[in-house]
Amino acid sequence: MKCNQLVEVGRRQFLRGGLVATAGAAAATMMPGRAKAAPPMALVEYPSNRLANLSDLKLNEPMDIAYPDGDSPGVLLKLGKAVEGGVGPQMDIVAFSVTCPHKGFPLSYNTDDRTFNCPGHYSRFDAEAGGQEVWGHATQNLPQFTLRIDAKGDIYAEGVDELLYGRLSNVL
Repeated sequence: MKCNQLVEVGRRQFLRGGLVATAGAAAATMMPGRAKAAPPMALVEYPSNRLANLSDLKLNEPMDIAYPDGDSPGVLLKLGKAVEGGVGPQMDIVAFSVTCPHKGFPLSYNTDDRTFNCPGHYSRFDAEAGGQEVWGHATQNLPQFTLRIDAKGDIYAEGVDELLYGRLSNVL
C-alpha cells in the first residue's frame, strides 16, 4: 500500500472507533439502573466561629482574626462596595487567610489598591475579586472564608474555599 492509502485506512478506523465509543456511552446513559452517579464530594466540616460584630468594622481597615483555628491567621474587611463572596447589608464584608499560598509568607494589606501583598516573592491578591491572584508566583488564589451574619449583626466564619498553606487538607 502507498502512504496516502495507509493514512485513509487509519482515518476510517479512527472514525469507526469513535462512533462505536459514542454509541456505547449513549446507550449506557439510556439504560435505567446501569449508569452510576458520581459519588458525592467529601465535605470538610468547619466549626462556626464568631469573628466580630458589624459595629466592630471600619471601612477598609483589616481586623485580625484566626480561622478555622488559632494556627490560621486572617483578616476581616469591610470594603464599602458589593464584592464576590461578600456578606452583610452592602455585601461588602469578606475575610481571607493572610498566609501566602505560595511559600507561607505573611501577607500585608494595601489600603490604596485593596490587595494583599507577599514580601517573599511579590505575589498580590485582589480583595475585591475574591482573593484572586493578580501577580506573582502563587499557583492558587488566596483562601477566602465563608461568612454568615446573624440577626444581631454577629459575623461568623463557616468554611474556607481554598487549601490553607501548610495543610494537606483543610480538615482540622
